[in-house]
Amino acid sequence: MAVTITAPSAVGQRRPLYMALSILIALIAVVGFWPTYFGPLVLGTLVQPLLIHIHAIIFSGWLLVFFLQAYFAATKRIRLHLAVGQVGIWYGVVLIIVGLTTGVIRASASPPGRAESLLLAIIEDMLMFAGFFALAIWYRKKPKVHRPAMVLAATSLLVAAVARMTFLPPSIPIRLTIWSLPVLIAMAIEFRDRRAVHPIYLLGLAVFVVRRYNPPIIAATEEWGSFAHWVFGLVT
Repeated sequence: MAVTITAPSAVGQRRPLYMALSILIALIAVVGFWPTYFGPLVLGTLVQPLLIHIHAIIFSGWLLVFFLQAYFAATKRIRLHLAVGQVGIWYGVVLIIVGLTTGVIRASASPPGRAESLLLAIIEDMLMFAGFFALAIWYRKKPKVHRPAMVLAATSLLVAAVARMTFLPPSIPIRLTIWSLPVLIAMAIEFRDRRAVHPIYLLGLAVFVVRRYNPPIIAATEEWGSFAHWVFGLVT
């Protein structure tokens, strides 16, 4: 999550954008999980196993780290940004491990058919995050790639939150738009300022579309069923 100090002044002027995007991402996550987690938590009626609480803490903590990194960069606290970025790399690894573990355990408790689909979904989601996150780490000394890659990594995690927004119509384009909203805003502002959009944003949107429209063909195959049965055997 680290960036170099030598950023153009125009980029420096846009840095508060990433703070705003981090707040928007957190807001979408809270709204999506409000009925099933945050709402009952506030009311004191939440009953969930310890693993779910750990999962919520880790993922919420990631949103906080993302905001702090954007804040440190916007306020030119580069040393803090670099230091937190080093910790953030390992935090992202922990997030992937916890996400996969929670997803596998929840999927294993589901009925046959749905269990295989849930396992595929969680693996796809974690691979999606891991891919963008790895890209951001690899290009951490190139802000023009690092920043949009981090936005895509953080936004990718919203797929589960949007899926839980039962108040939205079942229309896939609407849900895809809500999910991709932070990326779409970043693209719009970048196009306004530069009359161009970084290709990584387009790549990210393409991945989101494939993930959202991905037909459950793989999950229905015998090979995936055998793999899922093996994975579930590790946690049961």
